[in-house]
Amino acid sequence: MTRLQRHLYLPALAPLLFFAVALTPVEWLGCRNRGLIAFVIALTAGLLGVAAATLALRSRLRGNPAGGPWWALTALILALPAVGVLLLA
Repeated sequence: MTRLQRHLYLPALAPLLFFAVALTPVEWLGCRNRGLIAFVIALTAGLLGVAAATLALRSRLRGNPAGGPWWALTALILALPAVGVLLLA
């Protein structure tokens, strides 16, 4: 798995899945189920985003400047569902 796949494509699935669930009609999933699924996706992505930000900071402090921006990009992508919850609520 390349860095581009690991740090861009794979984390981009979380916002894609979140907005797919959030934009699903209420008649398909029901209001409560749709909200709970979106909340779980946003919470999981947020926790993984915090972990990615920690890895970016740790990479910078250890003197590995090549890995830091990739993990920071991952953290920013994983923060999108949490921002979506705040905007859609």
